Amino acid sequence: MSIIKEFKEFAVKGNAVDMAVGIIVGAAFGKIVTSLVADVIMPPIGLLLGGVDFKDLKLVLKAATFDKPAVTLNYGMFINSVLDFVIVAFSIFLVVKAINSLKKKQ
Repeated sequence: MSIIKEFKEFAVKGNAVDMAVGIIVGAAFGKIVTSLVADVIMPPIGLLLGGVDFKDLKLVLKAATFDKPAVTLNYGMFINSVLDFVIVAFSIFLVVKAINSLKKKQ
C-alpha cells in the first residue's frame, strides 16, 4: 500500500476529521478565554487592588542599559496565563462531565 493511499484513508476517517474540528474550535475557544481573562476579569481585580495593570507587573532583574533592554520577570503575565489555564481546564472538565453523563443515560 502506498503512503499516499494510506494517508488518504487516514484523512477521510471520521476520527481524523473530528479531531481537526476539535483542534480548530479549541484554538478559537482559547483566544476567547485569553480575552476574557485579560480584558474582562483582570481589569476589575486590578482596580480593586489599587489600579494595578497585571500586564505591567514585573520584577526587574537587570536594568536596561544604553544598548540592551532590561531583563525582567513578568509575573503579571504569568498570573494571566494561569487564570487562562484554569478557565479552559474547568470548561473542558464540564464538557467531559456532561458527555459522560449523557453516555450513562444511554
